[in-house]
Amino acid sequence: MNDILQELAAVLEARKGADPDSSYVAKLYSKGLDAILKKVGEEATETILAAKDGDKDHLVYETADLWFHTLVMLAQQGLGPEAVLQELARRFGLSGLDEKVSRPSQ
Repeated sequence: MNDILQELAAVLEARKGADPDSSYVAKLYSKGLDAILKKVGEEATETILAAKDGDKDHLVYETADLWFHTLVMLAQQGLGPEAVLQELARRFGLSGLDEKVSRPSQ
């Protein structure tokens, strides 16, 4: 399953240098972080609405859109899915309450 994340991350990285007229992702990158964040927010809202509607197929579709745009956001910030997977692995087996207490204060 991680293979698709790695493949997608490689494509997203390659699109950073692409002509904005040649690729949806390249166009997003060219518009900058605010446009990418706006898209992540839109997809998060659509995912929530799909969950509330109870349509599992639509929920999966919208979650895929949300994950995709989140990966674009990470790539724009110089990060990939591996950073998030490592953080999830770090948290695995920890109580959610213990994990929150262990976070550095911001």
